Amino acid sequence: MPLLNRCRPFIAALWPRVRLPFWAGLGFLLGFLVPYVVVLDRRVRERFDELVFAVPTRVYARPLALAPGVPMTPATLELELTFAGYGRDGRGELPGSWTRNGASYLIASRGYADPDGGELPRRIRVTLSQGQVATVLDAGGTPLKLAHLDPARIATVYGAQQEERRIVHLADVPPLLVTGLQAVEDRDFKHHFGIDPGAIARAAFANLRAGHTVQGGSTLTQQLVRNLFLDRNQNLLRKFNEALLSVLIEAHYPKDRILEAYLNEVFLGQQGGQAVHGFAAAAEFYFGRRLEDLRAPEIALLVGMVKGPSYYDPRRYPERALARRNLVLQQFAHTGLLDPQAARDAAATPLGIAAQAQLPHNRFPAFMQLVRAQILRDFDDATLRAGNLAIYTTLDPAAQLYAEQAVATTLARMGRRGEPLQAAGVVTDARNGNVLAVVGSRTPGDQGFNRALDARRPIGSTIKPFVYLVALAEPARWNLATPLDDSPVLMRQPDGSPWMPQNDDHLSHGQVPLVDALAHSWNLATIHLGLEVGLPRIQGFLRSFGLQNVDAGPSLLLGAVDLSPMQVSQLYQFLASGGHALPPLAVRGVLDGEGRALKRYEVEASPGRYAQPVALTTWAMQQVMRYGTGAAVGNGELARLNPAGKTGTSDSQRDSWFAGFTADHLAVFWMGRDDNKVTSLWGNSGALRAWAALFQRLPTRPLPPTPEGMELAWVNPATGRRTDPNCDGARQIPVIPGSLPADTDTCFWQRLGHLFGGGPAPAASTAPSP
Repeated sequence: MPLLNRCRPFIAALWPRVRLPFWAGLGFLLGFLVPYVVVLDRRVRERFDELVFAVPTRVYARPLALAPGVPMTPATLELELTFAGYGRDGRGELPGSWTRNGASYLIASRGYADPDGGELPRRIRVTLSQGQVATVLDAGGTPLKLAHLDPARIATVYGAQQEERRIVHLADVPPLLVTGLQAVEDRDFKHHFGIDPGAIARAAFANLRAGHTVQGGSTLTQQLVRNLFLDRNQNLLRKFNEALLSVLIEAHYPKDRILEAYLNEVFLGQQGGQAVHGFAAAAEFYFGRRLEDLRAPEIALLVGMVKGPSYYDPRRYPERALARRNLVLQQFAHTGLLDPQAARDAAATPLGIAAQAQLPHNRFPAFMQLVRAQILRDFDDATLRAGNLAIYTTLDPAAQLYAEQAVATTLARMGRRGEPLQAAGVVTDARNGNVLAVVGSRTPGDQGFNRALDARRPIGSTIKPFVYLVALAEPARWNLATPLDDSPVLMRQPDGSPWMPQNDDHLSHGQVPLVDALAHSWNLATIHLGLEVGLPRIQGFLRSFGLQNVDAGPSLLLGAVDLSPMQVSQLYQFLASGGHALPPLAVRGVLDGEGRALKRYEVEASPGRYAQPVALTTWAMQQVMRYGTGAAVGNGELARLNPAGKTGTSDSQRDSWFAGFTADHLAVFWMGRDDNKVTSLWGNSGALRAWAALFQRLPTRPLPPTPEGMELAWVNPATGRRTDPNCDGARQIPVIPGSLPADTDTCFWQRLGHLFGGGPAPAASTAPSP
């Protein structure tokens, strides 16, 4: 009090001079600064809460099954490992790593949880031989019947939109990264209030002594503020805002939340036009591995890059990056985070940057469109926007990449003729209908029009197997050797104009066996057969698959129906699965953030009423590949697969189609022009070549050469009846047991003529069998 009393005269004398500035300052504070801080505070909380709580919905491929007998090649296994983020480290000890010794692979799996339960982490040894998995052993050498590798993460979904981000929780971050980041960038992080005056003073002194900037005084909170709110301009206003925002963040949020936000937002590089934010994304971008699988030298490199991601870019400037990494390792040792010898050992290792590593920025948009369509039937946008879901799909990374490459390679080999063409394709599991790959454009990753799902084009002769299937469902009337009439057809259309279809070779072939008519895709024989079977029956069969635009006119028999590649795939799935109606399935299940199953998707197959006719149709389609329109491929390297398939060409060669399958995979390809102009391609000169390019690389099992459960009978192709195998022209074909009459066509006169060296014998006569 005595001191205050003594100061009063001085204050009274000074007040008239400072009164105006004081009230002006107070007015500024109350009228501008306080509202400004209030606005900034609201902005900070909105942005920060959105960042911290925005846990995305993650989308995964299918897990890779490894079991003895599973088709597999070294190239495919290594592609799967790379795509799932496994690194080849020469040891295969740490989860997410592998090494190879000849045909043997030592893989340290990471484990996973999915709608089917998942698996725990473990080390397995996989040996390949002759295009398949020979053995699978655990670390102790015990044989395993089945093992899985964790599925690759293929996309991240926020609401109905898709973008690529990697968000991690602090508890899932390697401890060395958490402590090492603070040791290098902000040692007083746990104690300051957003700004660190001591660090600023130390940096200013160091920079003054060096004559240029050698040290920064920014805290981790200030660096986070720059990433979230500010530009890179260096001026007093930006510095003021940075300090104010940092203090506001520290006032509202605990240190752990701030550090977690920093780990997810810090800028660490550039992939083309896409910024790499966060340590999790950087781990994938630089090392092709998950953040939790990184080792000390890799963590040190990422921590060191915080200072200047462009300057220390390990791909562009490996010497700088190596020096910076080793300096960080020294700091780790100096602060006791690493044993000195461990730090020296880490400094002796190469950078280990993965050459092909990248962020999968919406890599498979055509497939993801199918995923979204299926998910939105059961989950509204609000649920997806809330996030924190895990969607497990049926995507097969190898099938997807091989299908994309098959399209690109095929079009490139066409030269200038292939430049205006577009393409699409669908690959499914032949047994259960799971969609393994979707190609919506000739350009991988194209975000535009998805031709696999949305382009409906005339399918041409791709329709024919279903005409023959409906006929073969009446085995008392038709079998694979039944003679068909391939004579010219003249019909009147509804408008009165004549309809005179022709074969592609502009010839008619008289009486031809049913199997040959399908193998050679003869139009006239197909029309005669279809009219005899009945157009309403064929129309009804096709409509049973949900196809609505199927008219019962005769042109239907030649494929005058517009379908998408996905719809054609669904039709052929009926054949590939042995006669079961299977809807295309792209999602296996959905888990919540706690790993609980919210939805499982399973397909219940139809009873398979057409199993026997389907088996006969499949065998006939194998003849398409052996001596028919697909022989250029079926007689080559892929003959080992005994594939079944059918070419298709629409009117005036505007569309090229091929659908074919093995025991494991069905693939449908289309090629054409978006403007619907003539392509000059047939089914076997366009789409079939893409199919062949896919199956030259995709491991798969062959179809059996003859259908199971069928009787192999010798038949006279002139009558479709049983005959002696020694008769001229006799052919052995599969038939439904008990479907052929007991009567047999004999060739007595034929054999007698041969015995006496005579000319051609009379036609085989009909007589009861003994």
